[in-house]
Amino acid sequence: MPGTIKPVEFRSGALADLRAFPEAARRDAGYQLDRVQRGRDPDDWKPMKGVGEGVREIRIRAADGAFRVVYVAKFTEAVFVLHCFQKKSQKTSREDLDLAAKRYKDLIKELKP
Repeated sequence: MPGTIKPVEFRSGALADLRAFPEAARRDAGYQLDRVQRGRDPDDWKPMKGVGEGVREIRIRAADGAFRVVYVAKFTEAVFVLHCFQKKSQKTSREDLDLAAKRYKDLIKELKP
């Protein structure tokens, strides 16, 4: 429904990781998540099919580097933030992908009736 704002639920350590971002990146992440809560796309994102169906990555570029917020918004309950991290190289690390995938699988198990 237009005007409906989905809650955001951070999985495991995702909120602490987001809070560790530099202020500018943290503010941008908050703005982008607000767009997602309102049913809109973030300004810069890409699908993360290797993590799970419907999983997306918000891409944030700040003076301090590149930051990522991995989330899934396809469920009615909430926008689930699976993982937040600073990108250290061109390619996303296997560790970051595996962590997001594990949290996605755990979420699916929890949501099943």
